[in-house]
Amino acid sequence: MASESSTRPDGRLPDQLRPIRFQNHIAPHAAGSTLIEWGNTRVICAVMVDESVPPWMKAKKVEGGWMSAEYSMLPYSTLDRKARDIGKLKLDGRSQEIQRLIGRSLRAVVDLDKLGPRTLWVDCDVLQADGGTRTASITGAYVALSLAVARLKAEGKLTESPLKSPLAAVSLGVVEGRPVLDLNYIEDSSASVDMNLVMNGAGEFIEIQASGEEATFSKDHLGELLRLGGLGITQLMVLQRQAIGTTAG
Repeated sequence: MASESSTRPDGRLPDQLRPIRFQNHIAPHAAGSTLIEWGNTRVICAVMVDESVPPWMKAKKVEGGWMSAEYSMLPYSTLDRKARDIGKLKLDGRSQEIQRLIGRSLRAVVDLDKLGPRTLWVDCDVLQADGGTRTASITGAYVALSLAVARLKAEGKLTESPLKSPLAAVSLGVVEGRPVLDLNYIEDSSASVDMNLVMNGAGEFIEIQASGEEATFSKDHLGELLRLGGLGITQLMVLQRQAIGTTAG
């Protein structure tokens, strides 16, 4: 394994995140929104409120509310134009997998009973992609959701917060035989192992996605990736708390 002092293509250390910034209230008509800028990856995350629940909940008389997520990469988010899903008349398989991941992750930290008979729609739109769009979407979506919950409480629509725990996600990988935190596109495209890690504030795992790219990885590499991921998510949650506590946009 390479020395901890070894730098990466952008000069970072193996355990170093890219610069991260939140710009809140980017979508004025949303209940809560933020633009997360994670290195050169930029994602708008916004939460809209629908004062009803899905038909299946009504049919089964399920109490509480629901949360659902949608994810999209805008045509100009990559170097080569990405066709809109509507133009293909079907949702891209990757987009479908990612939005399901976002929805699962958020529901893991929300008490749906306390949400009341309403649906929160979380939209994540990628403006610029340079690796880690799904983890940026989850991390930004939690900030947008927290802002939306605060607004619903201020409006008297919620008496208590349905949020059970903070939530963040980060990408990891093995690049040139070395486990590293927070891959950019250059690293992601050459990684022998890709991992996406989603955790809550108690340090518990919500989801681990890890796979070798025509390669295998050892228990030692897995352990180091999980260690790096835990460090990264701890830092992300500090940044989230700061962003949620910011009253200015």
